[in-house]
Amino acid sequence: MEHSEVQASPRVGGSLGKAIKETKQKTGLKRKLGARHITMISLGGTIGTGLFLASGSAIHSAGPGGALLAYGLVGIMVFFLMTSLAEMAAYMPVAGSFSVYSSKFVDEALGFAMGWNYWYSWAVTIAAELSAVVLVMKYWFPDSPSLLWSGICLALLFFLNVLSVKSFGESEYWFSLIKVATIIIFIITGIMMILGIMGGEAIGVRNFTVGDAPINGGLMSVLGIFMVAGFSFQGTELLGVTAGESKNPRKHVPKAIKQVFWRILLFYILTIAVIGLIIPYTTPELATSDDITVSPFTLVFEKVGFAFATSVMNAIILTALLSAGNSGMYACARMLWNMSKEGQAPKFLGKVTKKGIPLNALILTSLVGCLAFLSSFFGDGVVYTWLLNAAGLSGFIAWIGIAVSHYRFRRAFTAQGKSLDKLPYKAKWFPFGPIFAFVLCAFIILGQNYSAFMGPEIDWNGILVSYISLPLFFILWLGYKFLKKTKLVKLTDCDLYPTRE
Repeated sequence: MEHSEVQASPRVGGSLGKAIKETKQKTGLKRKLGARHITMISLGGTIGTGLFLASGSAIHSAGPGGALLAYGLVGIMVFFLMTSLAEMAAYMPVAGSFSVYSSKFVDEALGFAMGWNYWYSWAVTIAAELSAVVLVMKYWFPDSPSLLWSGICLALLFFLNVLSVKSFGESEYWFSLIKVATIIIFIITGIMMILGIMGGEAIGVRNFTVGDAPINGGLMSVLGIFMVAGFSFQGTELLGVTAGESKNPRKHVPKAIKQVFWRILLFYILTIAVIGLIIPYTTPELATSDDITVSPFTLVFEKVGFAFATSVMNAIILTALLSAGNSGMYACARMLWNMSKEGQAPKFLGKVTKKGIPLNALILTSLVGCLAFLSSFFGDGVVYTWLLNAAGLSGFIAWIGIAVSHYRFRRAFTAQGKSLDKLPYKAKWFPFGPIFAFVLCAFIILGQNYSAFMGPEIDWNGILVSYISLPLFFILWLGYKFLKKTKLVKLTDCDLYPTRE
């Protein structure tokens, strides 16, 4: 069985490297993911329909300046979150990631709630990807049955994950590479159009002064875009989950995280700037966020004269959907497997194949994702809509868990007299980073549907649909806390060494 290449650091009774190796002998997971896999998985997690489709509606609502402001602030928050996660993941690489960190550094009950919350979020997201794949395929095959494409997609995702962790890493690498190449081509093409290099009159910056631009609708419209921007960035936390199966997490995780800021700047800020400069925010087509034929990417490529823009973008969005579903399968299976090892999920979910795949956890995730997808066909999709709303908010709850866990981890590290020089990667701007991320995440969660409180009468149904994740999370957290009588872990008692995964 392979072991991770870990550099030893002093610890009571041995070395951290030895502890991690002993951990590997007990778990059965295989450390097969290289630096390029982790980098592209982390990158691919941020690129999806949120950028390819929803960015247009964000610009339409708040103007190009408002969208840039919202995405910029959320991008900074995500950067701090990822540096927080990287510090913990490089030092303590476990598949359970922030679920384990919440248990070790805050409260076992919080770790339980974080784990099930994150699993649920991704399981339902898989259902959303299955639904979106149907819409994409019906562009080419309008009369085909929906279950055909969703079934093929689910089978493909299961197959990629059940083979080996390396097959998952390779497939996700190429899915992400397609998206990255598309965005780079889009940005280069857009800049050439703005400067007039592509022929015709240079567009310049005039579209930033159309109507009420650069910011349309004032502060409230920008606040609304915070929600859209936040959803677009969800998935970056996969870095922490993949660290548990990295060949050399102490080296590869920091290497991947160092590129996060520049990726955010390049792929989100520049993309939105290019769209805002080329297409006036008043363009009605930008308001549509679920039709590939009016994707801002499609609109820009059509302006260049690319005849097959819609078909090509449809194919690229298909890879983005498969990438998200692929990552969701992986994250769910590892989270369930880890919780089983921690006694927070049924034992049968902790079994792995000879290739290190948590098969039972993978099967359960596939079944739940399939059932959630099927709910879209019944009762006018009301249940499905509720599931999606709950899943979206769950991602922000996971981010809050990362911020809190890192704050406690760093404080415990110093409280136990350990030198920060022993950390393979040290997050900068502590404690500002996790505190800023916590505050902005909480703000986004509470403002999820602020308009429900603004009318003459409070929209209780809208509030319930939008905030259903919060009571579910607190039921998990407080219910486990009551049954198990758990308490807040003292800083001096925090377990800073991985004894099991």
